[in-house]
This record gives sequence, C-alpha cells and structure tokens, in this order.
Amino acid sequence: MSNNNSSERNLRIKKAYIVIFLFGIVAMFGDVIYEGARSVTGPYLYILGGSALVVGFVAGIGEFSGYAMRLLSGFVADSTRHYWALVFLGYGMLIAVPILAFAGSWEIAAILFIFERMGKGIRAPAKDAILSNITVDVGRGWGFGIHEALDQIGAVLGPLIFAAAFIFRGDYRSGFALLIIPFILMIMTLILVRARLPEPVEFELDSGAENKNPSIKALIPYGIFTALTIGGFVAFPLIAFHMSSTGVVPDAEIPLFYAIAMGVDAVVALAVGRLYDKKGLIAMIGMPVIGIIIPFAAFSSSYTAIIISAVLWGAVMGIQETVLRAAVADYTHISRRGTAYGIFNTVYGFSWLIGSIIIGWAYSASVEILISYVVIMQLLSLPVFVWAKRGMEKSRMSGINE
Repeated sequence: MSNNNSSERNLRIKKAYIVIFLFGIVAMFGDVIYEGARSVTGPYLYILGGSALVVGFVAGIGEFSGYAMRLLSGFVADSTRHYWALVFLGYGMLIAVPILAFAGSWEIAAILFIFERMGKGIRAPAKDAILSNITVDVGRGWGFGIHEALDQIGAVLGPLIFAAAFIFRGDYRSGFALLIIPFILMIMTLILVRARLPEPVEFELDSGAENKNPSIKALIPYGIFTALTIGGFVAFPLIAFHMSSTGVVPDAEIPLFYAIAMGVDAVVALAVGRLYDKKGLIAMIGMPVIGIIIPFAAFSSSYTAIIISAVLWGAVMGIQETVLRAAVADYTHISRRGTAYGIFNTVYGFSWLIGSIIIGWAYSASVEILISYVVIMQLLSLPVFVWAKRGMEKSRMSGINE
C-alpha cells in the first residue's frame, strides 16, 4: 500500500515539474516580449521626446495600473474559478509590444506600455494561484524559483534582441517588430499547459497537504513592509534613462545591462527559493539591504559602478519574484489565494507608482535627494520586516480560523 502511495506521489511530483517547466516556457516567451520592451522603455520614450519625469510617471502608472487590475482579477479568479481564462486574456494583451514598432510619439508609446502592464495585471493573480497549486508537492520557494529562472531566460534574450536590432538597424523599432514571433510561440505553449492541467485547484486539494487557515491579519505588516521597500526601489527604466541621457553607457549597450540584471535574477531566484523553503521569511531580508546600495552605484558617472548596480538590481528582483509570491501562498488559504494575490500586488503596484514618481522627480532635482529618499525608505522597512516575520510565522503555526 505504501509502495502505491509512493508511486502516486512520484507521479504527482513528475507532473508538477512538467507543468512548472511548461508554464516557465510560457513565461520565458512572455519575458522575451515585455522585458525586452522594458529594457528600452526609458531610452525609447526619451528618443520620442519624453522627459525624466515622463519616464518615471509611465513606469509608475504602468506598474500601478497593472497591479491595480490584479485586485479585480484576483477576486474574479476566486469567484469564478476561471483561472485559465484570465491567464489567456492577460497574455494576449502582450500584442501591444510588437505594435510599439509603429508608435510615432511618446504619448502613443506610453499608452501601449501601460496597456501591456494592464495585461500582466489581469493574468498575474490567476497565474500565481495556479503555480501555488502545482508547487505544493515540490516546495513553493523551489517551484516559484524554477519558474522565475525559466522566466528570466526570456528576460535575458529580450534585451539581447533589442541590442542586436540597435547594432544592425540603428533603432529600436525593428526589435519591437520581431517580437511577434515569441508572441505566437507563447500562445501555442500556453494552450499545451492548459491541456496538461485543466483543474489546478483540484491538484492541490488532492495532494493531501495540510492546508491551514492562518489569519489574514498577519499579512498587514507584510503589506506595510512591501510598501516601504518597493516604494524605495529604483525602477530600471530610470536607471536606463540615466545611462542614455548622461552618455555613460552607449545606447546599444543599455539592453545588455538589463540582460545582465535578468541573468542575475534567474540565479538568485533558484538560490533564494531553496533558502525560503528551508529558513522561511528571512530569505527576503536582502531586498531592503541591497536596495540601499543600488542608487549609489546606479546614478554615478562610473561605467563599472553602473554594471554593479545592474547586478544588484537583478538580485533584488529575484527575491521579489520568488519569495514575495511564495509567501503569499503559504500564508493564505486556498479558497482566497487569487484575492490575496490581488490585494498584495495592488499594494505592491501602488507603492511602485508613488515611489517611481517621487524618484523620477528627485532625479530631476538632485541625485542626492534621490539617494536620501531611497535610503530612508529601506531603513524604515527593516523593523517592519521583523514585525511581519514574527506575526506571520506565529499565525501560520497556530492555523487560526477567522
């Protein structure tokens, strides 16, 4: 009997890894598209006539609108259980990126950038909920880490496409046009994933894993910590704007810096995912600590320092995309998973919006003001992190029912 149980578990784990891998391939193609575009958002808006404030605003409002959509889509996902429909709709909106090849002004480009971010907002809670279901047997930190690592292969390839396009064609438009190819491959792979796992919630329910119902109040300090550390996190488009406007980094090389950041993201995601499964929330302490260092390197006039900033920026993103997402699943009941992701990501996006606008304004005023703001925000987040860690772990252990 135990052999049969062991055999069934092995089959479940094998299926989980297959779906995680295929879902990672979908994310990889998606990242080729939107991370490729993200790597040149700042320079492209600058070329079309946008200012530093415009870049900061577009980056902020784009992230906010995307994360604000998650509040609604997360609720819809849990209410209707149509997780896959939301995933398909959100990924389909990536078509906006190839269309950027035809943008004739920064206003049109800004609308398309924001539209793409909204698409991510629609799909993200449902996608994360599905991942939380399928990773229950392999460890959520590790499962999300694998997904993020595959995701970041695309995040490396996307910027390289733009670097090559700029080198051979002298502009970014041909790079945007080429992205129609990964878009088609992405949709085809997504159809395959859907066929392999039509009912993701049932997969977790059938796992036999303990499903406690911790108090959602424990997520309040977690949300405050997230708001502070993300509100003081410098968006890459502004770093890229600094590279382009100061001439410290040639325009053709800017996508390569983003590719470096995404490569680091992939490696850190795997490492920090394992660390989270073994040690818990302490794995995310690197977010505020590294976040303090980034602006000193990113807004310098040193080519080497900016390379270092790209590496550090990628490391923080690896932690954000792995541990922040895995923790929400581990501290939320399955019936409220999509809603929890929606609420959490709305807090994340609102913080990104306000932080990006403030940082964009500060850059125009004084780099010293920018650095001071970032340092203060990250330092404020540290004691809140200690508060959040204690509260969430205590709540999970007790399995409080609301």
